[in-house]
Amino acid sequence: MALLKVKFNQKKRVKLAQGLWLMNWFSVFAGILVFSMGLFLKIELRKRSEVMDNSESHFVPNSLILMGILSCAFNGFAGKICYDSLDPTKFAKWKPLLKPYLALCFFFNILIFFTALICFLMRGSLESTLSHGLKNSMKFYRDTDTPGRCFMKKTIDMLQIEFKCCGNNGFKDWFEIQWISNRYLDFSSKEVKDRIKSNVDGRYLVDGVPFSCCNPSSPRPCIQYQVTNNSAHYSYDYQTEELNLWRRGCREALLHYYSNMMSSMGAVVLLVWLFEMSVTVGLRLLHTSLESIANPEDPECESEGWILENSLKDTLKSALESLKKIGKFNQVEADAEGAEGEEGGKTPAITTVS
Repeated sequence: MALLKVKFNQKKRVKLAQGLWLMNWFSVFAGILVFSMGLFLKIELRKRSEVMDNSESHFVPNSLILMGILSCAFNGFAGKICYDSLDPTKFAKWKPLLKPYLALCFFFNILIFFTALICFLMRGSLESTLSHGLKNSMKFYRDTDTPGRCFMKKTIDMLQIEFKCCGNNGFKDWFEIQWISNRYLDFSSKEVKDRIKSNVDGRYLVDGVPFSCCNPSSPRPCIQYQVTNNSAHYSYDYQTEELNLWRRGCREALLHYYSNMMSSMGAVVLLVWLFEMSVTVGLRLLHTSLESIANPEDPECESEGWILENSLKDTLKSALESLKKIGKFNQVEADAEGAEGEEGGKTPAITTVS
């Protein structure tokens, strides 16, 4: 028994073809939207590529760009088929291509679905990328005179100001690295010498943060040096001064920003997938309803359209049997080749009579 069998007359076939033609062009615009989202996400990731550890995060925008291009190509082609199906003479040239094309559409829909899932599931990989990237980038904050790294200070400062964040996980991350360049340190000062000697690696570490960590909403002037020394500042307790510095780490801020963006894009791609599935189902019904016309010379006669010629169970069973036949055929060929090799390896015995 065929799956989702529907009876069609000439009027219904024409309406289905016209509706599918319109839906395919909507799908082309949806493909342009998916392509634009991928391009936008790629640009956003490129802006902060210096604070990311690797290029794995670009897998999502690259997938969106590819799906957008394929969607435009597939739906543009399907629109042409639907338009030509209104004329039996024009539709005849598409008949041999429809089955392979519908198979390609099926796999394309699977790819769209997995692209939507990737948008939701990339949070873990993105978090690791940001964590390692920010940690390494902060180490180069002081290298304003080093070629290739002189821009890092500006990049991190702008990042902390824009996203209202400080450090990787929090402002205390700056206490663990030397973020002040040696050229701005007075090595004749006893305080500088003591701090460098007290550190095993000979680094100048302070309980201070860059100016970009300061919260402009704070009612008092920003305290960015001796942050944890309460006695160094009047009426100050660093554990309760929540407005003094940004408390949120930049990893969390960026992760929240990109995760929300990818989740929104994933929801849009899911909607596109549902639309593409409905177009594929409609195209299959149109294809079978036109092929099952009993008398091609009488286009007004009734016909039947279906999704699967047999039930889902029977279709899966026949597909498995076909795969088994292919496997047995390959095994027979391999056995035959092995037998030929054995026969070829034998040398006939020659008897000589003296």
